[in-house]
Amino acid sequence: QFLGSTEVEQPKGTEVVRDAVRKLKFARHIKKSEGQKTPKVELQISIYGVKILDPKTKEVQHNCQLHRISFCADDKTDKRIFTFICKDSESNKHLCYVFDSEKCVKEITLTIGQAFDLAYRKFLESGGKDVETRKQIAGLQKRIQELETENAELKNKVQDLENQLRITQVHPSPAGSVTPKSPSTDIFDMVPFSPISPQSSTPTRNGTQPPPVPSRSTEIKRDLFGAEPFDPFSCGAGDFPPDIQSKLDEMQEGFKMGLTLEGTVFCLDPLDSRC
Repeated sequence: QFLGSTEVEQPKGTEVVRDAVRKLKFARHIKKSEGQKTPKVELQISIYGVKILDPKTKEVQHNCQLHRISFCADDKTDKRIFTFICKDSESNKHLCYVFDSEKCVKEITLTIGQAFDLAYRKFLESGGKDVETRKQIAGLQKRIQELETENAELKNKVQDLENQLRITQVHPSPAGSVTPKSPSTDIFDMVPFSPISPQSSTPTRNGTQPPPVPSRSTEIKRDLFGAEPFDPFSCGAGDFPPDIQSKLDEMQEGFKMGLTLEGTVFCLDPLDSRC
């Protein structure tokens, strides 16, 4: 019967084992009072360690490697109890395993001692190579587990980067691209007139079409007094007074001689001799 295992502070010692046995016996009494039975197990003892198996399914419940077992003893006060202390490979804590056997307590204790002797002889024969090989294998297995974890993290990062790349491809925003700017409008929300750009049929911002520009009429219109309006683009030489050219020539000659214009009177100022 397997009473269980409990953590101990020291890897060996009779008092350490007694405290562990006392604790697990008390726990067994509580379980019995609750109607729970103490489980039965099967032990496999070899030069590699002690395996604790289920007697029916042969499933390994605990695998205590021999080089991790630091102490083994039977209880002198209770001939049914034997124990051994093993260091856990994962937590590095010392655990005391306690068993209750009605007949073969001494045989089990001696068998574990013989396993230690055989393992030590094999160690001497191999020159310690076997133990070193196992240490290297254990180190490689741990390294493989670390690399698998790191590989999984890198795969997640790559998947995140691919998702971000797909998002940027769906909504591209190339750097340096210039979006066409709409023409600036005045305070009345109207596009200023440009004589170079032709009239376009683009609707205004409120969605309506601008009114057509009236064509220039060939008919000459007159003002309120019956006079034709002045048009600098359509007037010719005959539209000016007949003596306008002579007036312009006189003004040009006067300017050369030093005339200045004051209102409508021409006056001749004396020329500065220093000029």
